[in-house]
Amino acid sequence: MRNKSDADDRSAYAVHLKAPACRIDLGDGSERGEYVEQDYILRRLGRPVHAINLMYCYYPNDEAWPQRASKAYADRDVKFAWDYPYDDYFPYLGGLHGNTDGEPFTSIRDVRRHGQDVVLTLTMDPLLPDEEIAAIARELRPFGRLQIRINHEATGNWFSFNKRADYPEVAAFFARCVDVFHREAPHIRVILCLDGYKDPDAEKMEKEDDFLPAILAADIESVDRYLALHWGWPFDVADSDTEQYARYEVKDIYALTKKSAARYRALCGVHKPMVLSELNADGDVTGPYEQAEMVREFASLIKADKERWLDGFTLYQFRDRGRLGLEFEDPNNPGVGVAWPLMDTFCDLIRDPFFSVSIEKGLSAETKEKMTAPAGDGCPGVLRWGGSDDADGIALPLHFDDTPVFAEAWFDEGIRDLNLMLELGGHWFYKAPGVECVDLMPAFFDKRSEAAGAAAKGTFDLPLHIFAPPADGENHVSAADEVSGFVLPEGDHLTNTYTKIPALPRIRIRTGGHPFTFAGKEA
Repeated sequence: MRNKSDADDRSAYAVHLKAPACRIDLGDGSERGEYVEQDYILRRLGRPVHAINLMYCYYPNDEAWPQRASKAYADRDVKFAWDYPYDDYFPYLGGLHGNTDGEPFTSIRDVRRHGQDVVLTLTMDPLLPDEEIAAIARELRPFGRLQIRINHEATGNWFSFNKRADYPEVAAFFARCVDVFHREAPHIRVILCLDGYKDPDAEKMEKEDDFLPAILAADIESVDRYLALHWGWPFDVADSDTEQYARYEVKDIYALTKKSAARYRALCGVHKPMVLSELNADGDVTGPYEQAEMVREFASLIKADKERWLDGFTLYQFRDRGRLGLEFEDPNNPGVGVAWPLMDTFCDLIRDPFFSVSIEKGLSAETKEKMTAPAGDGCPGVLRWGGSDDADGIALPLHFDDTPVFAEAWFDEGIRDLNLMLELGGHWFYKAPGVECVDLMPAFFDKRSEAAGAAAKGTFDLPLHIFAPPADGENHVSAADEVSGFVLPEGDHLTNTYTKIPALPRIRIRTGGHPFTFAGKEA
């Protein structure tokens, strides 16, 4: 039996998060499912993803706004998911005449304080003036390295913005949005999502000429790709006597996506980031087992390709009322999810070193450049958070004589109010402000984790990694001003937050066949 009750600050050292070869994002909520809180998702996955994609719409001049379309027009005879006056996403409640107290800001804050970045998908009325766009850009400024995907799948015909403007007008609106965001919030990256190539023999992408101004303006290029899709959901069933569904060869979808990336680069003359903003195989078409196999096959093609042309993809989505999620929404209770085989596949992928962040010893070059004193590898007094794959933290070495019976991190006064993400042996934990103790034992229950593998061998050592995302999900100018020992360039607070950590947590470890050698006292 062993008891370690206190951490040795002198043994701690600096570490930084480093981006993977290809990032993995995850959709959370859409017209097909409700938002699921990040505490639940983290517990279910065992580690954060790079970013969470949130889907909203903004049609502030419509009569029923800001009600959700399916509720405002519940009595309408609808035969297709997009047969409403405006898109049936969650309403964006900010904007020129809104505020940041509700959605999507509540969810954005939840995502960011749990150590993940945000991709905001926003369909918008293409007739909106610049002042409306500027209001949105300004209210998104505090949320760090946020990316915004405006009027996605823009070469389609189902979204309301495509019914209110022709393709050149939709493209011009997107380019205008980029200009406004670059002026009001230059650190926010704007994503263009088109169909790309649908025909492998075509010379140009779908509606390429119409969207050339948007292609040239975008910060990030993307396409949405489904390996199988039942677009008739929920108004019919994908079966032999229906037609509103399709299934494709994985290698063919991969080739079309890669060809689209090459065409984007050729048109722009520069290498912009390329992402797949939505990817999945619809279980309505494939069933649960082949769905998982197809997603795994697509990921294996990414890994095997030496050209490294794809920067990341977003799995659509965490919980779904149909069969496009890691979980199926329980029809008896929308707050309950039923995991599909795809859940295990996704958990494997986000642990694959090719797709997951690495934690390396030492401070990042960015942080070292800002420090007024030479930086070694010792325990820093300030933690920097840039984003989910760019942060500086602390590693606290832990020793285990045997498989632990108890493993806990205790946060005393002075550090108890910190907002932290902890990692032990590949398993991640969230510590909210005010939480006194984090039970680290789930790292040893996670059969995929390094911690579980190490425990099977007897005596072992593992570092506890500590990072500090912003406690309220926002970046603040005042917080940057309070950091001592750093020279911060103007605007640094837009992409970085800094957290003082005056002490390390106390560690309680008990190992052995039984945690105690004495009997408890009678009451």
